[in-house]
Amino acid sequence: MAPSWWVKKAHRLTPMVVNNWSMVKVNRNKNAKQLTWVLFLKAHRAAGCITAIASTTFSLTYAVRRRVTAGCTDAEVDTGKSMQRFYACIKACLWLSFLLLGFEITAYFKGWQFRIPDLHLQYLYTIMNPLAFKGFFDWAYSKWVLIRVEYLAPPLQLLANVCVCLFLIQSLDRFVLCLGCCWIRFRKIKPVANQSLQLDLEAGYGDGFFPMVLVQIPMCNEKEVYQQSIEAVCNLNWPKSKILIQVLDDSDDPTTQWLIKEEVHKWKHDGVNIVYRHRVVRDGYKAGNLKSAMNCSYVKNYQFVAIFDADFQPSPDFLTRTVTHFKDNEELGLVQARWSFVNKDENLLTRLQYINLAFHFEVEQQVNGVFLNFFGFNGTAGVWRIKALEDSGGWLERITVEDMDIAVRAHLHGWKMIFLNDVECKCELPESYEAYKKQQHRWHSGPMQLFRLCLFDIIKSKISIWKKGNLIFLFILLRKLILPFYSFTLFCIILPMTMFIPEATLPVLIICYIPVTISFLNILPSPRSFPFIVPYLLFENTMLVTKFNALISGLFQLGNAYEWVVTKKSGRSSEGDFESLIEKDQKWSPRGISEPDLEKKVKEEDNRSYRKRKYNRVYTKELMLAFLLLTAAARSLLAAQGVHFYPSCCFKE
Repeated sequence: MAPSWWVKKAHRLTPMVVNNWSMVKVNRNKNAKQLTWVLFLKAHRAAGCITAIASTTFSLTYAVRRRVTAGCTDAEVDTGKSMQRFYACIKACLWLSFLLLGFEITAYFKGWQFRIPDLHLQYLYTIMNPLAFKGFFDWAYSKWVLIRVEYLAPPLQLLANVCVCLFLIQSLDRFVLCLGCCWIRFRKIKPVANQSLQLDLEAGYGDGFFPMVLVQIPMCNEKEVYQQSIEAVCNLNWPKSKILIQVLDDSDDPTTQWLIKEEVHKWKHDGVNIVYRHRVVRDGYKAGNLKSAMNCSYVKNYQFVAIFDADFQPSPDFLTRTVTHFKDNEELGLVQARWSFVNKDENLLTRLQYINLAFHFEVEQQVNGVFLNFFGFNGTAGVWRIKALEDSGGWLERITVEDMDIAVRAHLHGWKMIFLNDVECKCELPESYEAYKKQQHRWHSGPMQLFRLCLFDIIKSKISIWKKGNLIFLFILLRKLILPFYSFTLFCIILPMTMFIPEATLPVLIICYIPVTISFLNILPSPRSFPFIVPYLLFENTMLVTKFNALISGLFQLGNAYEWVVTKKSGRSSEGDFESLIEKDQKWSPRGISEPDLEKKVKEEDNRSYRKRKYNRVYTKELMLAFLLLTAAARSLLAAQGVHFYPSCCFKE
């Protein structure tokens, strides 16, 4: 028997044990209820997510269908028959890729794809065992394997090898340009101006080098930016008796004409030597406008001409930092300044544009200017010696890139050019994809027109052989023709097709490591853009469609090769252009126009702008290319080939 003291202790502990067991049962019940509520909450959230996804998918599908059926896509722009045929080919490739993807998916699930790892052995296996596959689909797939091995793979492999060679040549050129830029930075090489011109505003300019300078501002229906450009040019530090400003207005909108004319009258009233010129017939677009202005009788009194587009805002010391380079340098024909952008951080599109343009100015223009004394004139923010323009034949209206045309002709006549990387001129980047797309079409079709027209002139010119080679093979063929051609063919056609025709192979070094290295080199001049390298690669892939189409249309004079569309501006540095006519200077009023009439004009313009309804655009061509690459991505994942795709991005306004 247990001792008495143990029995007494057990009696004392019994209520405590009972209480503890009751507490455990309560806690268990409580935990079960909490777990039930947690599961209910998670189920509610999951149901909400599914509902949201379904609702979003339905809304997106409805919006796309409504915009496409309403005609609010880029198809409303007349792109010409050649462009339609070009995109029809992409569409055919897209449907073919879907068909091939269906074949490959079925073959994958049937276990055919990797029954024999070596594709050549698979081909031999199919020939030696014609009854190996049973059924119509089995027979069709075996025939597809035979066709792609015998007929499709050899020409695709040949085209791939050609594009790989072109790609390696272009990559070498890009690498040499980067080495040249590094050498310039390491040695701190830059053009040095003659120091005889020392401006002292307090002393009244002194006896420095102040030649007669003509400043031209060509514009066309650019009411968003006309004010800021005219104001910036009128504030240039140069003796008023030595400068004349020409505002060359090609606008066909009466309100825009009136606003620009009154702005010119205001500055003229303030003592600025400025004139307004308007052409009724816009023959030759910008080139015709500049040519018409140079035919004025008073131009013969001037030695240099500075050109600024409507959205450019030169700093007050622009002329003092550029014109000085002409002193005691009679062979110098052009001084080009660098562009800086007031809206480079406005959206993703402007950030990606800035990457390309930073490399263009920092590397291409600077290296060519230092080592070759030749580069393509950018059309604005530059100062020309008028004698060089006249000696080269003046402005010609034959192509849409008149700036590159005059630069090439000046180079053929022996004129030198310098690029000033430390002199910047503010301007704007296109903020919408539609405006950027039209700009790129003009920039890539124009050089092909120039190549057709200038090839024999270059061959017959008296410049040295190595300069002819640089002009033909590097400046035009490699950087203007070969680059868009091989980029589109290799990365948008051949590479996706190798996923469906694996017998044609591309080395990983060519399709992965070298392109990534070149992309990093492109971003080096703008190091703050490194976080955007992936969108940059996708964006460049998307733009290859537009660039390749522009190349073909310009080379063979197809469709809209000679179309000139003024790039749309937003006027970031001069918001409220219309109201500023009233608010900026209350003491001044236009001649013959009362203040109520001006306010009436403003209200009419506001009402007209309000009636213009804006739509988001669905860019079907870019989406077709994206889906083509997406099907290739799915095929590459099925085949586990180690090289996978990412569909191109499609920007929306």
